[in-house]
Amino acid sequence: MVGATGGSGTRVVARILRLAGLYTGSELNESEDAWKLGDYSDRWINRYLGRPGTGLPRDVENAMLDDLSAVLAEHCAPLAATPRPWGWKEPRSIYLLPFLRRHLPDLRFLHVVRDGRDMALSENQNQLRKHGAAAPIPEDLAPAARSIALWSWVNLEAKRCGEEELGARYLRIRFEELCEKPLEVTARVLEFLELEGDAAELAREVAPPPSLARWRAADPAVVAELERVGSEALVELGYDVGTASR
Repeated sequence: MVGATGGSGTRVVARILRLAGLYTGSELNESEDAWKLGDYSDRWINRYLGRPGTGLPRDVENAMLDDLSAVLAEHCAPLAATPRPWGWKEPRSIYLLPFLRRHLPDLRFLHVVRDGRDMALSENQNQLRKHGAAAPIPEDLAPAARSIALWSWVNLEAKRCGEEELGARYLRIRFEELCEKPLEVTARVLEFLELEGDAAELAREVAPPPSLARWRAADPAVVAELERVGSEALVELGYDVGTASR
């Protein structure tokens, strides 16, 4: 499973995996998301997030599981005649990671992270719009600050779950590192998912977008607020803070 906050660079990661032989679905949208799993996210994420600290009622957990089983059966149906490694890319699956980990014991999670300052300044705020009200983040912040608050919360939760509960079945990559060292990171991803493929050839799919590090051109006061809200997660996920003037 490939998960992230929206706009983190998962599209190129999914393309690399597909070209390396991983079946990621036959019904994909323009971002290479398995859109039926996206519909699943729409149905369940907010209900799932709305139970902090109390756990899901058994009937809701069972309904989510029945729905997931049906969606994955349909997702994998084309593999019946020719089995091969499979997975999916639906970035918002990151919100459901503890649930998915419980019910898919062989799950491997590829966690893609992009600098939260870039994410907060992106026009793509679909996850904040869809799930911000259900997530445990402050409501009295400017939109960009709320965006990095959501980024911080969901990525730190995924990091904790991945490291503590998935262990060797968890790999986190930073999009910036993929752009800077495409061969090295591509090889790491292929090894993690036990995929064969020419890492050097596949790494050619990576092209740094013009929006990379867009936060450096932003108003320093805006960046300072983003760093105030997101500093803990930025540092823990490998980003420097206080660098707007560099």
